[in-house]
Amino acid sequence: MRSLEILTDEDKEALEVARISVDETGKEHKRKLYIESYGCQMNFSDSEIVTSILQENGYATTSQYDEADVILLNTCAIRENAEQKVRNRLKNFIPLKKKKPNVVVGVLGCMAERLKTKFLEEEKIVDVVAGPDAYRDLPNLFNEVDEGQKAINVFLSRDETYADITPVRLNSNGVTAFVSIMRGCDNMCSFCVVPFTRGRERSRDPHSIVKECRELLAQGYREVTLLGQNVDSYKWASEDESEKVNFAQLLEKVALIDPLLRIRFSTSHPKDITDEVLYTMKKYENICKYIHLPAQSGNSRVLKLMNRTYDREWYINRIDAIRSILGEGCGISHDMIAGFCTETEEEHQDTLSLMEYVKYDYGYMFAYSERPGTPAAKKYEDDIPEEVKKRRLNEIIALQQKHSLERNQWAVGRVHKVLVEGTSKRSEDFLQGRNDQNKVVVFPKLHFTKGDYVNVLVKECTAATLIGEAVI
Repeated sequence: MRSLEILTDEDKEALEVARISVDETGKEHKRKLYIESYGCQMNFSDSEIVTSILQENGYATTSQYDEADVILLNTCAIRENAEQKVRNRLKNFIPLKKKKPNVVVGVLGCMAERLKTKFLEEEKIVDVVAGPDAYRDLPNLFNEVDEGQKAINVFLSRDETYADITPVRLNSNGVTAFVSIMRGCDNMCSFCVVPFTRGRERSRDPHSIVKECRELLAQGYREVTLLGQNVDSYKWASEDESEKVNFAQLLEKVALIDPLLRIRFSTSHPKDITDEVLYTMKKYENICKYIHLPAQSGNSRVLKLMNRTYDREWYINRIDAIRSILGEGCGISHDMIAGFCTETEEEHQDTLSLMEYVKYDYGYMFAYSERPGTPAAKKYEDDIPEEVKKRRLNEIIALQQKHSLERNQWAVGRVHKVLVEGTSKRSEDFLQGRNDQNKVVVFPKLHFTKGDYVNVLVKECTAATLIGEAVI
């Protein structure tokens, strides 16, 4: 995830959409593509795949939607607010559609998969609906629209990984890149739509992953984030099963490419993260010592209702293993849901006490949002009043703010290896990058430049940022 110590509902709404600003390419082509991504890193990665597919089919790219012939929104369905944001955004395109009737408007991703044909009925401006496994079919879907038809493909595949497609790096800083290692999810968390919108787990051929990472290094990139809904369940085998690769082994293969290439990964699942993964992280200096380990709740009964398949004790065991193997300096972040169905005040206190035990570096925090079609929506009443959810969420946020500051204070007086990602947002005289623990570090520019590794002595901090000076 991006380097934020806290992400609340309101913060996430502000950040969960990013316009993909790309240099215009292929101006000689007839049709121009404009694409926006909402939600998680997987969606941003998917947009890079979509752009690659369409460029191969003769499409150019533009960063201005009013210049586009095709407008695509790559959507998130994790919360109702995320879906409402997409509907509101579609209204912005109505004047353009009236002015240029031939403009194709498409909705991709999880929201498209969840609503299917209903989306075409509800949003008249939409011409194309395509699920996460249907991106290769987009040129054909656009042809159907050209012939006067609405077009839809929401088929979920059991084997599509897009392993053969080289993503077009969008809105890139030229230093960090996402690499998708698997698709789908087999975990049926009762609150989550992902298994229904992204299908079953499929692990990508490790040789294609290593190849993509090598190519990124050759192009000047210095960090890759290996992406999956649950990276710890990565499991690949050759057809004759003579070669088998799990996530720890994949991590090692990528780490061995070059010490200059730094590796992150997201997201881990508490039920699957193994000591083997942790020892692999310890073995290689270029594997960042940072783990995003969603808890969702600190109470075992609530975790069972969520179908998380672990309890509080198991989660704490994994935290203890991280601290024991990787040390107190390993960064840990979380996801937490406030006000899940039937959650009592005592159970909410269990969440706060878990946070006190772990002292997370930062977190992504939400009030429970019932999603239609999920097991929770079918089996449980969403019975926690909104004002109670909001109060509990605010208590979680306040505690995380306290812990974020404490963890950053721990970093003061220590030297951190920082990968420079660009100039500071506040001053051209300062650079910013991230350390091993995924924290933003700001320091004077001097002679350093983007893509450099710099040892920085941290001298002060806020809850969000470390501030220091290069050790020369």
